[in-house]
Amino acid sequence: MKSPSLNHYERAFENWLIDNHIHYAAAVDCKRIHLDSGTLKSFDFVVQSRTGRKVIAEVKGRKFRGTNLAELTGLECWVTTGDVDGLKQWQQMLGQEYQAVLVFVYKVEKVDVDFDGREVFDFGLDRYVFFCVRLDDYRSFMKRRSPKWKTVTLPADKFRNCALDPDKILL
Repeated sequence: MKSPSLNHYERAFENWLIDNHIHYAAAVDCKRIHLDSGTLKSFDFVVQSRTGRKVIAEVKGRKFRGTNLAELTGLECWVTTGDVDGLKQWQQMLGQEYQAVLVFVYKVEKVDVDFDGREVFDFGLDRYVFFCVRLDDYRSFMKRRSPKWKTVTLPADKFRNCALDPDKILL
């Protein structure tokens, strides 16, 4: 089911899931859950891979303005601490059979790009590249980016080591 309230990054990822015949549900109706202990940020999708793996996915949309993906440079991978904390809580609440991931969806801004053999997903008039980072990996290597905005990021070398094509996690 296509969800009209998703942003274009989330819609591109949703259509990638559809094209790859992956079962999923979008969590669009509720961005925050109210609990006795406070509020909990929701995730974007719950996905069941063909192998039965259950994945909680938080989509982070970014623009890629570079010309080459060979070294995975120029890819912003910052998230809020609320994203990390929320996914961690969901993963704990749902149990060991669920794995939380951050899905970085990069809209490719330039026409002539060397994708270094990576899958490119055409959606509408735009092209996207997806990378997944397991939450546990992200948490292990994240560094504070901005205390004011409560954001964290991965150093470039750690992102290169942790970033997986979505088919490695979701198919």
